[in-house]
Amino acid sequence: MLDIRWIRDDPAAFDQALARRGMDAASESVLSLDRDRRAAQTRFQELQQRRNDVSKRVGQAKSKGEDAAPLIAEVGRLKDDVQAVEEEERALGKRLDEMLAAFPNAPADDVPVGPDESANVEIRRVGEPRAFDFTPLDHVAVGEKLGLMDFERASKLSGARFVVLSGPLARMERALAAFMLDIHTREFGYTEVAPPLLVRDDALFGSGQLPKFADDLFRTEEGFWLIPTAEVPLANLVAGEILDEEALPLRFTAATPCFRSEAGSAGRDTRGMIRQHQFTKVELISVTAPEQSDAEQERMTGAAETVLQRLGLPYRVVTLCTGDMGFAARRTFDIEVWLPGQGAYREISSCSTCGDFQARRMNARARRKGEKGTRFVHTLNGSGLAVGRTMVAILENYQQADGSVVVPEALRPYLGGDAVIGGADA
Repeated sequence: MLDIRWIRDDPAAFDQALARRGMDAASESVLSLDRDRRAAQTRFQELQQRRNDVSKRVGQAKSKGEDAAPLIAEVGRLKDDVQAVEEEERALGKRLDEMLAAFPNAPADDVPVGPDESANVEIRRVGEPRAFDFTPLDHVAVGEKLGLMDFERASKLSGARFVVLSGPLARMERALAAFMLDIHTREFGYTEVAPPLLVRDDALFGSGQLPKFADDLFRTEEGFWLIPTAEVPLANLVAGEILDEEALPLRFTAATPCFRSEAGSAGRDTRGMIRQHQFTKVELISVTAPEQSDAEQERMTGAAETVLQRLGLPYRVVTLCTGDMGFAARRTFDIEVWLPGQGAYREISSCSTCGDFQARRMNARARRKGEKGTRFVHTLNGSGLAVGRTMVAILENYQQADGSVVVPEALRPYLGGDAVIGGADA
């Protein structure tokens, strides 16, 4: 959530931030509502003071034996007026909070401006795509040829955008999550967490999914929500808390199933495992002091890149433009892995810094040693990595002409030493 004081102090900067996001100016409507609320607050205070003064005069009149009835009647009227103004102020405050909650985060100054992914800026490429001596298949053809990836049976169970993995591919999914977690916990200092997969409204509001993206989520009849990413429970671990700033940064990681309705992606990636309703992802979360967040974003991106480097998968890193960036992000680095079956780089991780945007929604603050005041922390999130998409990349990049798939060397200890899936060595 954006800081109302920033909008009051610099409405032009607020409107400029919205313009960079492709949105119309809104400072006047925000400030008009803010003025109404503050005026109601002033009236409330004045009426409270007036009521207190008249109440004192009631006591004085009674002590002098004077008729206090007119004063008592005035106290009654003032009580009604105070209650009415209090309700008005509360309603205006709710409207203002709802208005502020609907605005996306302000992009960092160095984020490129553009309407969509066509304006993203490539930072670097790592690894050379493999030169095949046969026409590479996409992961669906590879997986079905192995007999280990079944979309038809999944459709009978759950409908479209689900998959049943079996045998070595089911084992690979589990192995990849363990491989990623070991890198992040042992080498990059993340604390592994096993969080709930069902959360309340407040958690999704805090991380920025509610209220704007409710249609992209699955909700139970009991009012819980299935998490779209472990970012939601991990970021909210610090919700409502005042942290010791000297203990920052805090770093959390988790491998969880993720659930998304994909309401806004009709017709996109309908084939295969790229965009599913249920998938496994290893999430990275950092909670930092404001001065640490930019460096932490680079560090987090490096942790995610390390996974791809160990697996020998070619990739590139891009800075997302304002039109392609997520609602809560102020800057995002996407990591895109090379998929020879598609002949394209596809997103496998997004590493974003959110500034204090989520912290304001969660009321997560920190205090420096020896100081009374607090300030909002900064939060960051990233995929480290999307497990299903990593499997897709392995199947496509390591496929062989005979239909088998070579297991990346770094992953073999997690698969009991197996070097090949399928083929003559299956």
